[in-house]
Amino acid sequence: MNATMERIVRWARRRSPWVLHYNSGGCNGCDIELLDALTPRYDVERLGIVKEASPRHADVLVCTGPVTLKSRDRLLRIYEQIPEPKWVVAAGACACSGGMVADTYNVLGGVDQLLPVAVYIPGCPCRPEAIIAAFVRLLELI
Repeated sequence: MNATMERIVRWARRRSPWVLHYNSGGCNGCDIELLDALTPRYDVERLGIVKEASPRHADVLVCTGPVTLKSRDRLLRIYEQIPEPKWVVAAGACACSGGMVADTYNVLGGVDQLLPVAVYIPGCPCRPEAIIAAFVRLLELI
């Protein structure tokens, strides 16, 4: 692929990341805040970000909640179905480190125990402003 075509592809990826959300067993606080970022009040669609329901069409996997033994295989399967290049965002304290359930018998820990995480969003729950800032950081990485 020549340089001009690569530049166009990079431009297109930066302008329209499609996000797939996966909750691996959290309290749903971060899920609500993530969906709040999609509402007209915060409007992440102005950045080109679209929520996608299929992993085969997504570019970014946003994980909330700790990785449990029960959700580990499913999360890996979803990650493998996302086409390259792909990025993972860990949203909330549970996804970043396992949160308050990190040392329990059925929790592996944060998402980075299983997948390569590009951006972390701290907080319990993480605010929509932090989610938007993380998406802007991710767009800079892309």
